[in-house]
Amino acid sequence: MKTYTLQIGDVTRELPIIPISDTLSIASFVILGDTEIVSKSAPLLAAKLPEVDVLVTAEAKGIPFVYELSKQLGMSRYIVARKNVKPYMDAPLVNKVTSITTQKEQLLCLDGTDAEYIKGKRVALVDDVISTGESLRALEQLVEEAGAIVAAKAAILAEGDAKDREDIVYLEYLPLFEIK
Repeated sequence: MKTYTLQIGDVTRELPIIPISDTLSIASFVILGDTEIVSKSAPLLAAKLPEVDVLVTAEAKGIPFVYELSKQLGMSRYIVARKNVKPYMDAPLVNKVTSITTQKEQLLCLDGTDAEYIKGKRVALVDDVISTGESLRALEQLVEEAGAIVAAKAAILAEGDAKDREDIVYLEYLPLFEIK
C-alpha cells in the first residue's frame, strides 16, 4: 500500500493513500483515537489563531481536536454542529453540506441554545482537514445565521487547493493524488 509521510511539529505519521473516486485518492488522516496528534497540534494552531471567544466544529472528527484546542486557549466551552437534529435541540438551525470524504449530502445542525450562546461572539471555525471547503462554508453559514462573527477558519491540515486560500489558518499541507 502506498503511503504519504506527514510531519506535524515533532510527530510523524505514515498515512495510507486511499481512492475516494475513480480519479482521486487522498492520504487518509484520521484524528479520532490519535491522542498524540491532537495534543501536539493544538498548541501549534492555538499560537496561530487571532483572539476568539468560542470555537465551533462539525461532528465528528474535529471534536477531540477542538476539545484540546479549547483547553489550550483557556476556554470552558466549545460548540459542536451535529449531523442531524436531536430531540433535545431547541429551535435548531440547519444547513446542508456535501464534503469530499462523504460524497453525499449531510446536515449540519446547531442547537438553538448554542446559537444563542455564540450570538455576537467572535468564533473560530475549526476542523481536522479543510479540502474543498464545503463543510467549512456550511458551518460558516450556520454561525452567521446565529449572529456570530467568524474571526478565523482553521484546521490542522489544508488539503489540495485549500493550501492557496488566504482565509484559513492551518499547520501543514496534505496533497491530493490523481489516479491515472
